[in-house]
Amino acid sequence: MYENFAELYAIIKATEKLEKAYIRDIISPSEYEAECQKLIAHFKTLASTLKDTVPSIERFADTYKMDCPAAINRLVTSGVPATVEHRAAAAASATTSAAIVAECVQNFITAMDSLKLNMVAVDQVHPLLSDLSASLNKLTILPPDFEGKTKMREWISRLSKMGAADELTEQQARQLHFDLESSYNSFMAALPTAGT
Repeated sequence: MYENFAELYAIIKATEKLEKAYIRDIISPSEYEAECQKLIAHFKTLASTLKDTVPSIERFADTYKMDCPAAINRLVTSGVPATVEHRAAAAASATTSAAIVAECVQNFITAMDSLKLNMVAVDQVHPLLSDLSASLNKLTILPPDFEGKTKMREWISRLSKMGAADELTEQQARQLHFDLESSYNSFMAALPTAGT
């Protein structure tokens, strides 16, 4: 049992040193990731073996006066190397946001162009506004009360009360085009600019 405690102690201390070396840029990200994955694997194996004897790793660290917050975070809370954690978050966020912004722009332009081409029947306009609303709601950088979101919800609600073959009046079509253009301008202004 004490041998397992010594192993657990060593893994926690080694992980703390590895985390500090990575933060101080003493070790390369690839070396850090490989070593960290080994330590996490050893930790998981040992922790499952000791689960009855050591129910709480945090309590174990306190009992043996280990000051290893980075190791506890990496081993217990996160469970993956920092490089994996940060790479996945950054890549997913950047790729997803760019794709969603492009989708929003496409949906704005398509909706405005359809009105210019006199496509004013409810069954023509409603799907375009629904697509636009869905893409705006996917974009997390926009607040829930963003002008474009609220105006699209209002228009979708209004169109839902009409029949599929009903057409927007000239005044309604003009107002919808104005709301789309206004929302598009607000959308473009809300996007973060490069370098900020």
